[in-house]
Amino acid sequence: MPRLTTSDIARSAVFAALIAGGAFVAIPVGAVPVTLQVFFVLLAGMILGPRLAALAVVAYLVLGLAAPVYAAGTSGIGVLLGPTGGYLSAFVPAVLVVGWLAGRREPTVAWLLASGLAGLAPIYALGAPWLAVQLDMGVSATVSAGVLPFVAVDVVKAGFAAAVARALVSLTLGLPAAQRDR
Repeated sequence: MPRLTTSDIARSAVFAALIAGGAFVAIPVGAVPVTLQVFFVLLAGMILGPRLAALAVVAYLVLGLAAPVYAAGTSGIGVLLGPTGGYLSAFVPAVLVVGWLAGRREPTVAWLLASGLAGLAPIYALGAPWLAVQLDMGVSATVSAGVLPFVAVDVVKAGFAAAVARALVSLTLGLPAAQRDR
């Protein structure tokens, strides 16, 4: 595995900060708020690739143990063990999926969107069952509270992330697909 460069660490840190910033845009929808975190998680996978994006998410999750960077300015292990903890933890496999898929082909908006949509699967697959266990909910109630209210807005976030990622890899920022961490 290649060593991390200063540039790698800086890019991961920027995305950790963006994910943290996205957490402050929180709209309460029951036990799980709608935030911009998913947008930045998907974007991180698309731009950084799986390894650096996972580093960014892990840095964000670790930072949140001490600093109030989780949704609506919360922090601590209680958040990771609470109803939203499954969704937060699922950000790691989500960026691995998005980053891996995004790096398999030319980064067209359509391919990046498909990668982003695939990255939503681990978020729901891990987040909803965790929510069900934490709140002692049945399958129907879990889907109604932990999946359905978020699908449409997350699809829109994936679309915006794909468009932004495509625009960014088109710029001369050292982010073209050929140089990304695959």
